[in-house]
Order: sequence, then structure tokens, then C-alpha cells
Amino acid sequence: MYPPTAASLPFLAELAADGATPERAAVVALLVSIGRESLDRGFEDDGTEIEYYPPMGCARAVAFLRERGALFAEFAFDPDPDVRLSAIPGLGLFLDDADRAAAVLRERLAAEEGIAARLRIVEAAATLALRVPTASQQVMDWLARLAADPARGPVTRLAAVVQRTRCAPDEIGENVVTAAVGLLRESARTLPVRPIAPAPSRPAAPTDTVAPQIVAAFEDLDRQTRVYAPTTALLRTFHDVLGTGCHKRTVVLAEQLASPDPASRLDAVRMSGELMRTWRGDHTHLLLLLADQLTTADEAAAAEAAAVLESCHPIAVPVREALAAHIDAQRAAHGPQVWAAPEVLLRRSHQEAVRALARLGDARALPSLLTALDSDVDAWRAIQVSGHLPQAADRLVPRLCDHLRRIDLSQQWNEMSANAVLTALAVLGDPAAASVVMDTLGAALRHERHGVTRSVLETLRAFGPAVTGAGRTIRSLTKATDVHVRPAAVAALWAVGGDLAEVMPLLLGLLDDPITFRITDAADVLGEIGPPASAALPRLHGLLTHDCEWVRVHCAAALWDIGGQAGAPAVLDALLQAMAQNPATANHVVACLDRMGSLAAPALPLLREQLSLPRRGGRYRSIAHDEELQQVSRALIARLDPPVREATAPQTA
Repeated sequence: MYPPTAASLPFLAELAADGATPERAAVVALLVSIGRESLDRGFEDDGTEIEYYPPMGCARAVAFLRERGALFAEFAFDPDPDVRLSAIPGLGLFLDDADRAAAVLRERLAAEEGIAARLRIVEAAATLALRVPTASQQVMDWLARLAADPARGPVTRLAAVVQRTRCAPDEIGENVVTAAVGLLRESARTLPVRPIAPAPSRPAAPTDTVAPQIVAAFEDLDRQTRVYAPTTALLRTFHDVLGTGCHKRTVVLAEQLASPDPASRLDAVRMSGELMRTWRGDHTHLLLLLADQLTTADEAAAAEAAAVLESCHPIAVPVREALAAHIDAQRAAHGPQVWAAPEVLLRRSHQEAVRALARLGDARALPSLLTALDSDVDAWRAIQVSGHLPQAADRLVPRLCDHLRRIDLSQQWNEMSANAVLTALAVLGDPAAASVVMDTLGAALRHERHGVTRSVLETLRAFGPAVTGAGRTIRSLTKATDVHVRPAAVAALWAVGGDLAEVMPLLLGLLDDPITFRITDAADVLGEIGPPASAALPRLHGLLTHDCEWVRVHCAAALWDIGGQAGAPAVLDALLQAMAQNPATANHVVACLDRMGSLAAPALPLLREQLSLPRRGGRYRSIAHDEELQQVSRALIARLDPPVREATAPQTA
């Protein structure tokens, strides 16, 4: 949205009204889309306009469309069904004459036969009720009658149940979910079962100039934007209305996953992943339902289920055996090279299941990972998860080194692949890889690949004193001009050499740097050094008033690790303020509180408040960070405030 977007509306409206305009339905859809986006981005929930600088033109766009809201009522009776379909949402969004809008919607519902049109009509009615309070009761009464009318088709009745619930979310009860599930089941029996339409063919991305991770990312984006079943948008609305009610949503998803329609199941698998990645709760039942999809003959659903389980691996322990069985069955049916199977869905299903099992630290994933590394087919997918199998380092590290040795750093697009291998080697921590890592450092320096140089330094840091021969090269990089390389070199120099006199001046210099992540990196190393770094205490204490909450958190943690109890009040105050200001710092804060032990007792209210939140938290709100946050917080609360046991009366002889 920009001011020119709003300025285009008069011309678009003229085109939409002209019967000679080609693709009129697309023009009407664009009008509606601009208006909807303007409402979403330009106004608060209470209708207050959000002021942007420079202005976006949202208020202007909405005003124009509402002045011409009657235009959408005309389009709703257009002979072209696509124009009618595109115009229907505009009745709920822009026509201020609520009585007329409601009348048109009722009339169109009686006339339209297509599922897509009926779903949009019912949705537009709910939008009207939410936008115009005076229309709310009549619309809700109409939706209630629709939901109860046995003469209506089950899809229309389901839409009425969902959209009425959207109008009155406070009235949600178990009966609403029961009614929706019943209608969903009836809809599945009446709607035709259609095979999943194949993805549109596109030119293959060049493999010699684009990192495979980038190609895969765009393929994932394409998958995520595709919707296969006609009722999916409606059910997404229902899940949004149910919100934090994970139990209710799981009941609905269970019915979706049991549908005889492959398209409905495929969309339900994705929605299940969205629920588990966004909301906390016990998702064991949903995980098991997804694992059941692995055994279905529908390869698209199986592949998507494996991908969702991989993305939710921190909570996927209950389906470990199902993943292993799926992998074994595929290898038995298609041979040990199934990782490289030419069938796209089979390959994706196997690879994602292997990656999920590997992330659980299960060695049964190893044969397929070795196949990937040896064949170089989608090896990058195996490399990403290799670090989760330290018990197989003796077999993985030589292969990872071979891949690293063959990466040509004269080509910039290879940086991502080099960084991935280096990350895996750092996690596995085998100094046997030191020589090839040092060779990679030389190539990175020659070609000025600063990102790879930083990754090499982080790997050498993980190897520690076992690579003391690298000290001279690392030392030279502590004067590097690249913003990332210098702090990585200082950290590696301490890990490899352990010379406090050499490292302290460098770390103190980084504490004075204007770049915040250099300060936090230096603070982390100082905390790792511990009490011998006491010379940094005054500067760390002064940084507790820094503008950036991340700086305050890292410096507070370093203060504790160096100074201990003496600085506890200032440390605790800084940590709690930062976490309240920016919940994304919670993982770092809670980790330090855990180290503080009983002195962290004043944090109990904040910890309990954090655990009471239904939505996932922590850094990036990722499932991995949130699960770690919950685990550490619960353990800390149990230590600081153990449950009181009832005293038992002494027994008498």
C-alpha cells in the first residue's frame, strides 16, 4: 500500500464498471483486495486510524470504496459469475447501507449454487455484522437459521456455524465444536473426492549459480501458498476464532485428518503444524494423528506430514517409532537409495522423516544420511541435521570434510553450503577436521568471504585447545575490519589459546564498540572466562543502562558469571526489566536466572506469568526456543518454590 495505490482506485472502479473491460473479475478482486489491506493495515481494532510516515493512503482508499459501496451490490448481480464471486466480499466490507447489504446477500445465497460463492456470501454477512453493530443481531439470527436449516447443504450450514461463532466468539461452547465436526463429517460424505491437482510446472532453477537451500525455500513458499480444498479458508477462520483452545482445535483437526478427501487432509496436515508451532499445549494426540498420515497411500499427505513432524521435532518424541518404521518401510520397498528416489513425493517424504528422526538424535536415521553424503544428492539436507548425531561423528566427520573440501568459494553462492558444513563440524566438535577447516579459512580469506571466515572461527572455537596451531592466523583476524569477523576471532583466540593477558584488552575494546552485537559477543566470552575477567566488571555494570535490551541482558549475565553474588541485585533488575520490555530475550534471561539459583527468587512472578501465556514465546517464538524456555522455567520454579508437603502426625507405639 502506497499513496499511488489509493490514487488508482477511481480508474480501477471505472474499468470494473465497464462491461467491455477484459478480466473484469480480476479488477473487482483487486479493488476488494486493496480495500481489505487498507482496513487491516490502516486502522486499529477500535477503528482508530494508524498514522504512517510517509502516508500509505489507507484511509483514503477505504473512504473511496465506502463512498461507492453500492457498486459492489451492482456487481453482485453481474451476468459473469466470476465478477459476482469477486464482488461479494465488498458487500460486507464497504456497503454502509447494512439493510441493503444483508438483503443482497440473502438473495444471492438463494440464487448461487457454487460452493465458493456460498462460502463467500456467508463470510461477507459475518463481516458486515462485525463492521456495522446495528446489523449484528439480524445477521446472527439469519446465520443461526441457516445453520439449523436441514434443507441447506452441509457446507452452507457449516459456514453459518463458523461465521456466527466469528461474530460472537465469547459464546463458544463444546456444542459449537460438536456441531461443526458433525457438519464437517457430513460435508465430507457429500463433496466429491478429487485427486490433488499437481503443482504448476515452472522452469527449473539453475543449479550452478543458486544455492540449493534458496531453491528449496522458494519451493516451500510455493507449497505454503497453495490451498487444495474448498472449505480450507472457512476452517482456518474457525481455528482462528477458537484461538487458544488447543483441545477444541485438535478435535476439529482430527476430523479434518480423517476426511476421505485427499485435498482436505493435505490442508489439515499443514494447519496442524501451524497450531503446534504457534500455541503451547500437549500436542501428543495431534502428533500421533499426523504419524498416521505417514502410512496412507496418499503420498502428498505423507510427505507433508513428515515435513510438519520435522518442523516440530522438539516435541516429536511420541512419534519417534512411527518415523523409524516409515523410513524402514520405504527402504525395504524402494531400496537403500530411496533418499534419491526420482519420484518427488516419495523423496520428500523419506528425506523429511529422516531429518525429523535425526533431529531426535536417533541413529536409525544414519544410513540415509550417509547415502545422501556419499551420493551428493540433496546432501545439504543431510548436512543440516548431521550435528544431531554425535554418536556417529566418526562416520559423519570424514564425509563432511570431503564436502567442505570440494566447495568452491570463488563462487559467492557457495557460501551458504560452506557455512552449513562448518556449523555441523562445530557441533560434532571433532578436531580431526581442523586441517580442512583451516584450508577453508585460507580460501575464505583469499576470496573475501567474510561470512565463511566467521563460521570457520566459530568452528575453531568449538574445537578449543586441540587446534592451538591455528592461533597465529586467528590472532591476525582480531584486527579484521569486518563487523562479524573481529568478535568471532577474539572468541576463538580465547578458546584456542586461553591467554587472558592477550584476550582481555581485545574484549574490553569490543565493550566500547558502537555495534551492539559486538558488545554482546564480548560479554558472552567474558562470562565464559568467569572470575578471572573481573577487570571488566565496571564496564559491564555501566552497560546495564544501555539503550538496547539485548546488551543489558548479555552484560548482566556476564556480571553474574564473573562477579557472582556481589552483583546479584543489579543483575536481577536488569534481567527482569529486559524480559518485561522484550519477551524475545526470555531464553537468555531464564538461562542466567537458572545459574543464579536461590537469588533468582524475585523472578518467580514473571516466570509464572511467562508460563501462563498460551502462545509460544522465546526468541523468534520458535518451537525449539519455546520448549527450552518452558523446560528451564518449570525446573527453576520447582527449585525456588517447591510444593509444600502436608506434615504427617508422628506415630505412637
